[in-house]
Amino acid sequence: MVQAERTIKKWSARDAAKCIVIPSDLDHKYSRGVLGVITGSAQYPGAAVLSTSAAAATGIGMIRFHSSSGLAHLVLHSTPSCVVQPGKTTAWLIGSGIPAKRYSDFSTWLRHRWFALAYKQTVPTVLDAGALYLAGSLEQPTLITPHSGELANLFNARGVLVTAEAIEGDPKKWVKTAAQTFGVTVLLKGAVTYVANDQSLIELPRATPWLATAGSGDVLAGIIGALVATNTVEILNDLNRLAEVAATGAYIHASAAKNASRGGPISAENIVDEISGAITQLIK
Repeated sequence: MVQAERTIKKWSARDAAKCIVIPSDLDHKYSRGVLGVITGSAQYPGAAVLSTSAAAATGIGMIRFHSSSGLAHLVLHSTPSCVVQPGKTTAWLIGSGIPAKRYSDFSTWLRHRWFALAYKQTVPTVLDAGALYLAGSLEQPTLITPHSGELANLFNARGVLVTAEAIEGDPKKWVKTAAQTFGVTVLLKGAVTYVANDQSLIELPRATPWLATAGSGDVLAGIIGALVATNTVEILNDLNRLAEVAATGAYIHASAAKNASRGGPISAENIVDEISGAITQLIK
């Protein structure tokens, strides 16, 4: 715990700006990153819409949306630039809005035709919500994005007994423990968000409490997914880059929420509308 305190990095706007890849005149839709997305379900269809619309607002060459729940028409209505055909990707976002109990083990996920495709494309991957149980099962650089309750469930499933309250009481300890236990980069969501891998620990500024609203996590996942897709080469060359990109996604998410709130209530949709402006503020 003392070591974690010594190595903690307070994430700033200047740090976040370094992870924004600005396109050049030579770029095209494939060179700017292609994000494969497996999100949403019959129970939570809105997660597919929010994650893809957030990714699009973050800035990316292409989004490939995959669904076995007939959600493509909803996604295309909101984000018609999405492609609903399989193909090569530079990153994957999996699990937002998918019930955890539906795919609680690796063999079940392998029977999911779209995940089988993602498993074969060993590009950086973001696991959220229902896909968190895949932590440590993939060969590629992997980021998981749990809140305290989900992280407690993940630990308990691996035989480490801890409560959500214990994690909330000492998040810096548990986010580092999770990174070491599962061998992945971990973004632990909360009023203060932390990102850790086996070498570093990043602390985000305290976010507005108005962020505690349905769909906010799906928006965050979409932002991070897009950033990972545009930073794939850097991530493959330096694993610490994945933690930095995750922290940047959380920074943008909080900034967009603050801009949308202006001290009052917001919805997840309001956050999406402010993503582009928040990024513009960073790069300027």
